[in-house]
Amino acid sequence: MGKTEQNKTENSNKKKVKFQTIRGMRDILPIDQPYWDKIRKAVDKIAFDYNYGRIDMPMVEPVSLFERTTGKDTDIVEKEMYKFETQGKEKVSLRPEGTPSVVRAYVEHGMKTKPSPVKLFYIGPMFRYDRPQKGRYRQFFQFGFEAIGEQDPILDAQIIQTALRIFNAIGINKIDLQVNSIGCNECRPNYNKLLVSYLKNRKQSLCMNCRNRLKTNPLRVLDCKEEKCTQVIAQAPQSVDHLCPDCKKHFTYLLECLDELKIIYSINPHLVRGLDYYTKTVFELWSQDDKEGRASLGGGGRYDYLIEKLGGRKTPAVGFAAGMDRLVEVMKDRGIKGTKISKPKVFLAQLGDLAKMKSLSIFQGLEKAGITVAESFGRGNLKAQLKKADQLGVDLVLIMGQRESLDETVIIKDMIGGNQEVVILDKVVVEVKKKLDKIKKEVRIK
Repeated sequence: MGKTEQNKTENSNKKKVKFQTIRGMRDILPIDQPYWDKIRKAVDKIAFDYNYGRIDMPMVEPVSLFERTTGKDTDIVEKEMYKFETQGKEKVSLRPEGTPSVVRAYVEHGMKTKPSPVKLFYIGPMFRYDRPQKGRYRQFFQFGFEAIGEQDPILDAQIIQTALRIFNAIGINKIDLQVNSIGCNECRPNYNKLLVSYLKNRKQSLCMNCRNRLKTNPLRVLDCKEEKCTQVIAQAPQSVDHLCPDCKKHFTYLLECLDELKIIYSINPHLVRGLDYYTKTVFELWSQDDKEGRASLGGGGRYDYLIEKLGGRKTPAVGFAAGMDRLVEVMKDRGIKGTKISKPKVFLAQLGDLAKMKSLSIFQGLEKAGITVAESFGRGNLKAQLKKADQLGVDLVLIMGQRESLDETVIIKDMIGGNQEVVILDKVVVEVKKKLDKIKKEVRIK
């Protein structure tokens, strides 16, 4: 093969290359954005109502931040983190969750001086190298709420109420709330001993993962979904039966607060959550759907030792997080609509280069007046432009051709009545507003 032919073959191969998203990643297309927009608006509205301030954290953090907080023996740190070394030899990770980053920011920026509780919320992408499946991606999106600096269980109840309000605001009302208390540093060691003793006697009936967890994190055995493990777990000692007086009082008052709010809940003695930093209250929110079955929407709990663990002073805190990808899936499955997109009222049609240039100033004037406008600057065919205007269902079409450009005029065509008139360019915004107001009044009368 000659050099020229070889170059042609290489160029041909280059043209055939098709790039696709990496496994577990995805594009969120315009057709799906109304669902995401509805969630974001609900989060922003309820964050404002409950006085939470927004915080945006870096997507890249030191690996040690998550090892120290989330736990070295958790699945997230052991198997799912996107870890790499920078050119400066720093060991970093794409963040797998939000709470450690929020706590790091709280300590780093001296937020302890602010009035307690410090209320923060975040929204953004997280990354976990997990097996992709419906509603679960390697790049996924979460929002989270954190209340730092108050140990009163009423904050636990309010954070649960906040989560439920957000889900209700986006149309998800059938929710199963499960709560538990896993104790504190005073009572949990004794409970762990009881649990390990019980599980060791039944070690041969546990899966291999749970046998390993007996040495590293026995509480995680209670979270196992393997059938043979669930049979063992069913008769295991329950943490709520072995709480110290302070934890028992805390949990009892939380349940009384939920009763006062008329929030329906169930106590799940096997609920522990999969992260090391939780203390006392833990909770999860599940969706019940006839078609798809149960889906976990989110969860959270109290983490009273985490701030101290990251170099701050001993500070109680509570929070929750929810997966937006899963919420969108549930919305679709239940036929819940996303944010209604306002359609344009006016279409701007133009013919010729001069008309296109002058149309830019018309577009700007209408946009400043708060009038939504559609256009098709790339097309020169008036018939095609009018067809697009008809498909969009606009009320008015503004037409500017070569003649109108020279005369400094615009044709306003009423797409409902079919009438049209010529107006001076300087008056076009005023005339459009008048006609839209008239159309609006006529629609109300009908």
